[in-house]
Amino acid sequence: MIPLVVSLMTGQVAPAAPAQAPRSETQAPQKPSQVPGIAALPGQPNLWVSNVPAVPDAFRRRMEQYLEARSAGLTDIRDDGKEMLIVTRFADTNQLHVVEMPMGARTQITFTKEPINQAQFQPGNARVIYYLQDTGGGEFFQVFRLNRDTGRSELLTDGKSRHQSLQVSSDGRWLTYSGTGRNGKDTDVYVAPTSDPRQARRLTQEEGSWGAIEFSADGSKLLVSQYRAIDDVDLYVVDVATGERRPLTPQGQGKGGVTTARFARDGKSVYVVTDRYSDFAELYQVDLDKAPPATPPESLTKSVRWNVTDLSLSPDGRRLAVSFNEDGYSKVSLLDTRTRKLSPVDSLPQGLVFGVEFPRQRSDMLALTLADAKSPMDAWTLDLKTRKATRWTRSEVGGLNPDSFAAPTLVRYPSTDGVQVPAFLYLPKNATGKVPVVVIFHGGPEGQSLPSFSTFAQFAATELGMAVLVPNVRGSDGYGKAYRAMDDGVKREQSLADIGATLDFIASRKELDASRVGVYGGSYGGYMTLASVAFFPERVKAAVDVVGISSLPSFLENTQAYRRDLRRAEYGDERIPEVRKVQERISPLGSVDKIRAALYVQQGANDPRVPQSEAEQIVQAVRKRSPDVWYMLATDEGHGFQKKANRDFAQLTALMFFERQLSSPAQPKP
Repeated sequence: MIPLVVSLMTGQVAPAAPAQAPRSETQAPQKPSQVPGIAALPGQPNLWVSNVPAVPDAFRRRMEQYLEARSAGLTDIRDDGKEMLIVTRFADTNQLHVVEMPMGARTQITFTKEPINQAQFQPGNARVIYYLQDTGGGEFFQVFRLNRDTGRSELLTDGKSRHQSLQVSSDGRWLTYSGTGRNGKDTDVYVAPTSDPRQARRLTQEEGSWGAIEFSADGSKLLVSQYRAIDDVDLYVVDVATGERRPLTPQGQGKGGVTTARFARDGKSVYVVTDRYSDFAELYQVDLDKAPPATPPESLTKSVRWNVTDLSLSPDGRRLAVSFNEDGYSKVSLLDTRTRKLSPVDSLPQGLVFGVEFPRQRSDMLALTLADAKSPMDAWTLDLKTRKATRWTRSEVGGLNPDSFAAPTLVRYPSTDGVQVPAFLYLPKNATGKVPVVVIFHGGPEGQSLPSFSTFAQFAATELGMAVLVPNVRGSDGYGKAYRAMDDGVKREQSLADIGATLDFIASRKELDASRVGVYGGSYGGYMTLASVAFFPERVKAAVDVVGISSLPSFLENTQAYRRDLRRAEYGDERIPEVRKVQERISPLGSVDKIRAALYVQQGANDPRVPQSEAEQIVQAVRKRSPDVWYMLATDEGHGFQKKANRDFAQLTALMFFERQLSSPAQPKP
């Protein structure tokens, strides 16, 4: 299966609201926010706004075509490779579709109000599909089974706990997923027969976050991970019948991350992608009878000094498809499992690969999702005999000509501590004079900005004549674990220097106007956005914070219980006084008196990661000295905006905000 993660960075039922007395038709709806002046948006009662002006018709018309762009992401391919299961949007949300031939029609098979982004055929019976879906963006995903013959879906889980890591065994007999049903905090692995999937039993019952990765070919064993942090993951093999568990990674011998793992076809060894033995995530083969290895095993990808991001083993066991992230771009190679020779695949278009997968009965075909900075995601196959790449879908960009879009340039600039910050720079074509700049910070923090298609970046560059700079500051993934760890815990204070380095880079470029800089970011990128205006107040003119952290201590105290310890591993434990002191010092909420930039905050009311309180406390604090702060709240969204109408309004108003604030050159200070 090829899971797709929706940015802002992956249904689930939101926690039940307290019981309330019935409201008469004449009563005004109860406000979902404590921000003064907030009101429901006419025509979109799920959106509540304060100080956000109406979007001019002329501006809306300029952006309408960009907003109609859509993608097609592959989630699975039928056993014989003759049908694809994809996620795409024809109405308001991503839904499941099937495609029966290259460039064939996308036949929609789910029609729900909530988005679906992960699904899998049942091996041996493609008329049955399992998928995950939440409600209102709350991320309490449930497992559903769709019968394509009847068109009906049935709920297989409890309707209230959070579920993830959905997998079906290659023989079609077993279903597995993880869930928080035991206590609402710890995530256990469940397994159930597909003949009676409601009869699920716990395969693990431990403290922490456990997830299923893959069944062995005969369905007797299951690879399971214990996730503590991105750099601290243990891998186990579990007997499906007895629950007996044995470790595959060394115990008590330091930490290491595990990106993914796959059983060898005979079930006697496991291919593991880990950074335990190197600065990068490399591929290793671990024999089960010698696990965990007493000495570091030999890397099978040591010739490539970049992260391995994905794996797929051919049904005959003779080839491994290996995807690499090389400086933000994807490269795919094939590894001969007998000779261990690695051969690059040069016939794929340059860009990004999201997932690689062999059909379960074919070793001559590889399925994958491809994208680049000018084109949204599309589903492709690769014929391994001829090395010919075949496109199965062609996603639209609202009728616009992709050749008119801006292409990013990879740049690097120095920061403190010898850090070189990689970034992608989009420049408007045919620009004259200095142009304003919007800096986009990614989330995570262990995320990575990639040169993928963005309607936001393309509209800013192509229509508004603005440059867009997308940095990967220290702490970003993709550049080795040492770089990724440079902002862990109290070291996050040093990472703020990369904001200053980014602003210095802008000032050093003759085509960029350092007096007209805006910042934009979601989640942790929202924290970096707020940090930019709080700690570099004279150098940033406008900021849009999307579901961002305004106070590290209050964020850690109020994020959902199932993820609190995972985030403490990244940000530090706010219960430790000396750690909390640093967190408070670098929290934008504590420096609101310094903020001079115009501010727009966007939030989802059902966000389980960064709660609504983080947005509202920064809005109300900044308004004490700058009452014109804009605020938008979506009551049917969580950590970002997945419904088209909400996402359209969020992007329209954010870009309108930047046009108003950055289009005119700044007046020189007296």
